[in-house]
Amino acid sequence: MRLRQLEIALQGLDGFPAPRPALEQYTTPAPLAARLLFLAAGHGEIEGRTVLDLGSGTGVLACGAALLGAASVTGVEADAGAIAVAEANAERLGVDVEWVEGDVGDLPEPVRSRVYDTVVMNPPFGAQVRHADRPFVDAAIAHGRTIYSLFNGGTLPFLARYIAGRGEVLETVSARLALPHSMGHHRKETVEIPVECVRIRSLVV
Repeated sequence: MRLRQLEIALQGLDGFPAPRPALEQYTTPAPLAARLLFLAAGHGEIEGRTVLDLGSGTGVLACGAALLGAASVTGVEADAGAIAVAEANAERLGVDVEWVEGDVGDLPEPVRSRVYDTVVMNPPFGAQVRHADRPFVDAAIAHGRTIYSLFNGGTLPFLARYIAGRGEVLETVSARLALPHSMGHHRKETVEIPVECVRIRSLVV
């Protein structure tokens, strides 16, 4: 599957019907999701691999990983309503994903006892709750051999310090995240913010 084909497939998926600001529930735009997944695929870390999507939301990254030939994909999400949308999205694409309802900061079994080849995620940037991304980073390093994640632009110095001794930043690719008008406090139709697609190697699994 080519990058553009993946973008088109992911663009047809449903997003959050009623996004919750406190959880920073923004659907990952298809072009950005495809770019992150192709970064992982280019390193041979999607096809035939076990993939974990932390904070899977409506399933964009998880479904994309399944389309790219992952051996198995598990999505962990705290919002039952988002999981229902993700299930419908996976069915629409004809892919198999295991959806697990649970908190990333306190992973349920059997996720807690497993180590995955690859973690993909678009964690909250902490706009509503300070350091909201930390539980995601902690869980990713503890349960994934390699992590591919989106982070707010300018986060890399903090990230490198935070994971020191537990993980190593291997690669970064700059990108833009387009946030459409989807919540009551939004004033513009679309806002673009700089982000980094980051590849991390866990040093603890």
